[in-house]
Amino acid sequence: MVVHSASTHNELDQLFRALADRTRRDIVARALAGEEVSVSTLAARYRMSFAAVQKHVAVLERAKLVSKIVVGRERIVRGEPKRLARARAALVQLETLWFDRFNQIDEILLTTPSVKGK
Repeated sequence: MVVHSASTHNELDQLFRALADRTRRDIVARALAGEEVSVSTLAARYRMSFAAVQKHVAVLERAKLVSKIVVGRERIVRGEPKRLARARAALVQLETLWFDRFNQIDEILLTTPSVKGK
């Protein structure tokens, strides 16, 4: 059984909330593809206001999925692959847990005598 601390649960909640939105996932994908892009360039790619894109980036920043650096007058967004790896690791843990449970069920079914002719 996997036991996590409250801080780990909060961290994962924040990560998955940030990734729950399609636009934010797209921003992360662009930032992780080696495409350091300014917030204003990102805003031009979406059918929403600059302020809305800024809010999406802020959510991603709080979840530490992206970081922003200041270059002149621009805010450049960079992806943080280690944080995305953290989300993946959590999903792998859950997948492993479920596969282990399925294997236990299989073992029980294989060792339980069948009830035929009853």
